[in-house]
Amino acid sequence: MTDQILPRRSVLYMPGANERALEKAKGLAADALILDLEDAVAPDAKAEARKRVCAAASSGEYGSKEVAIRVNGLTTQWHAEDIAAAAKAGPAAVVVPKVDSVEDVHAIERGLEAGGAPDHTKIWAMVETPVAMLHAEAIAAASERLTVLVMGTNDLAKELHAEHVPGRQPLLTGLGLCLLAARATGKVILDGVYNDIKDPEGFEAECLQGRQLGFDGKTLIHPSQIDPANAVWAPTPEAVEDAAALIATFEAAIAEGKGVVTHNGRMIENLHVDNARRILAVAEAIAAR
Repeated sequence: MTDQILPRRSVLYMPGANERALEKAKGLAADALILDLEDAVAPDAKAEARKRVCAAASSGEYGSKEVAIRVNGLTTQWHAEDIAAAAKAGPAAVVVPKVDSVEDVHAIERGLEAGGAPDHTKIWAMVETPVAMLHAEAIAAASERLTVLVMGTNDLAKELHAEHVPGRQPLLTGLGLCLLAARATGKVILDGVYNDIKDPEGFEAECLQGRQLGFDGKTLIHPSQIDPANAVWAPTPEAVEDAAALIATFEAAIAEGKGVVTHNGRMIENLHVDNARRILAVAEAIAAR
């Protein structure tokens, strides 16, 4: 279970082969970084990128940002060396693409343990195929080291033969299944990327949809997407004020022995208090970062 709240509003992929990009990332306001050894790195650059990314992840030069390494998938020729190197580097997490089964999770876990990964290095499993959608709960529950599900919406759309459309109707079934799995198992879940960096309005709309659906944050492909994602997933000052007032009203009413409690004209109960406490915890975690 993931009891500690960490802000993961904005989780930015950074190309592992690009030294300038890794340097630039130190000054970005993303909550977390995924230093990528997979899609962003050409086959003949994999080995050099691996060294560069592992050095960056273990450097301690990224401040309070979580730093994760995305390795190549389990069935690729680079996976074993990626996992061994990442385990030694000890990042906050190892992100693994196309995790389709409990067996995949266990194989990743064994690789990390064999490489001597510290306990703080978690597994972030990318779920991006129809098989993963249908086995999301089992995948999420497969290991305590697995703490985050990451939606791979581009690959999911490809596998479904679906179109990328506003509102993401073709993907909603898969998104919903994975959200249910994450909440049933107490794991964090991150929304997939938005491809058009020249469409800020569309990006913000998809962020809002993701937050309303229940995602904890969004994976990003460009630094220009950081501030909008941070804003959408941060509780507003008004929401924080209302949450604090709701809790105070509820606690005062209970102390007075009242059976029915209202706040701003609405009946409230324990579930509303739980939601309010979560809003305050998220706001405090963001402020602490």
